[in-house]
Amino acid sequence: MSNYDKFPEVRVTGKDSSAWKGYDSIVAELNTTLNKLGKRTVLVIDCYPGVRYEEILEQMIKPLNADLVIHSDDLAYSGDEITAMIERHLTDDRVFGVMSCHQLHEFYDQAQIAQAQQAIAAVTGGLIIIYGVGASLVHQPDVLVYLDLARWEIQQRYRSKEMGNWKVDNHNEDILRKYKRGFFVEWRIADRHKKRLFKQMDYLIDTNVKDQPKMVTGEAFLAGLEEVSRRPFRVVPYFDAGVWGGQWMKEVCDLDRDQVNFAWSFDGVPEENSLYLSYGDIRIEVPSINLVFRHPREILGDKVHARFGTEFPIRFDFLDTMGGQNLSLQVHPLTEYIQENFGMHYTQDESYYILDAKDPGLVYLGVKEGVNSEEMMEDLRRAERGEISFPDDKYINTYVAKKHDHYLIPAGTIHCSGVNTMVLEISATPYIFTFKLWDWDRLGMDGRPRPVHIDHGEKNMQWERDTKWVDTNLINQIEKVAEGDGWIEERTGLHDRQFIETRRHWFSKAVLHDTHESVNVLNLVEGEEAIVESPTHEFEPFIIHYAETFFIPASVKAYTIRPHGPSIGKTIATLKAFVRV
Repeated sequence: MSNYDKFPEVRVTGKDSSAWKGYDSIVAELNTTLNKLGKRTVLVIDCYPGVRYEEILEQMIKPLNADLVIHSDDLAYSGDEITAMIERHLTDDRVFGVMSCHQLHEFYDQAQIAQAQQAIAAVTGGLIIIYGVGASLVHQPDVLVYLDLARWEIQQRYRSKEMGNWKVDNHNEDILRKYKRGFFVEWRIADRHKKRLFKQMDYLIDTNVKDQPKMVTGEAFLAGLEEVSRRPFRVVPYFDAGVWGGQWMKEVCDLDRDQVNFAWSFDGVPEENSLYLSYGDIRIEVPSINLVFRHPREILGDKVHARFGTEFPIRFDFLDTMGGQNLSLQVHPLTEYIQENFGMHYTQDESYYILDAKDPGLVYLGVKEGVNSEEMMEDLRRAERGEISFPDDKYINTYVAKKHDHYLIPAGTIHCSGVNTMVLEISATPYIFTFKLWDWDRLGMDGRPRPVHIDHGEKNMQWERDTKWVDTNLINQIEKVAEGDGWIEERTGLHDRQFIETRRHWFSKAVLHDTHESVNVLNLVEGEEAIVESPTHEFEPFIIHYAETFFIPASVKAYTIRPHGPSIGKTIATLKAFVRV
């Protein structure tokens, strides 16, 4: 029976009366606050792109009976004008764009904002409401409410065609292109804007569930983030189907058995996942990257923050092909290539840790000895044109994967997970940059060919990574580094070209960990249950279960993990990743 927790939450202490649920309660609280401020009040409701405007207009703004209502989106340039401004970042590719460094204010017509400010100045009494994306750019608020939205929920609204991108009527556009515009442009701009508002927020509203808003005071929201920055925590996992998906996660993570498959689980990606903060009986969902924006040094560590800023550099996710199919044959860009072509700071080095495998679980990694590179690339292009099926057994190494194997995959190495493997993928975070080279003659879930990027891939292939090099450098590079009473610590990677270090601990008793001046990301890879504790009682004991990914902020420094519950008396294991500093 699964004990995997799909809804982990952090209960924020001492703030039980700081949250409200439902529009009636929210409007009542806002009215109480507004009535204390005098005869003329400016209420600014700033929104993350994707918030349902009709809902908040009808159920929150109209009941407040404002004397003047301004929609900040109306003051921005048109969708066509914005598209022209960001065209260089969008590119013609379905998947890949170029990271934008735009600021939100650049997309507003300053003449329109000036007119709105004149209209506001003309109102000498009563309530003025400014709402929408960038609303706080229009006028200084007396009360600032921020409406936030999780990344996964935005993607669901894209998929269902409920929404398009900001200011653009593209509801029916290819989901990959909508996602690309969000990833490379909109979310970057919106996040830069949101970071500057944290200290000003009087209230934050969780708008993820239709017609079920939850509001928390800005002070309590920040208190929640501060509390999380000092203790172990998990983010809210999500699961998604894929053309190659398997059946393992259905059982282990207790997912819907009626679904065709589950290919992915993102349970350790702060930029993508959410964080649940509970205030009394009200649970607020916010993007977990807010935590990194607000407390980068506490979470990441001072040296890691100096290197990565407010980006979270480590990603844990699951790839399930148990009873499924191979992933696409692929390669990731070299650092200089991703910097020069896509504006990213670092690339997607990664590794496959095998949580489970069935005979024959497979991993494809590196080219065979003596491969003719020109001949292989020509066969890939012929396969893309549909002339042949790519003869992978002629060119690519295949390895039989066993539980607890660890395959290291520095950028530039051709690879993919094969059938009947359950992979814990440990990687650097620019996960969107996968250059597919061949997709096994199949279509995607949408019935269309999945994007293949052979030209990009060819420019990044490291042909010297052949069988001998892979065997010597990338498979089970495991060495024991320490042991004590009831525990063994092993280094399992990653490769010297990768900035992530991984350590595996086997233990039947408590083992002491140190954060190594970096955020630690861990997964319980063997055993039913463990407990994380502070030797100096700095945080409440934290229980984890099999296959759960969890985070230890750098600020924690020392912590212990020991078997708990049904695992007492057994030898269990964690895999830990941190940044080499």
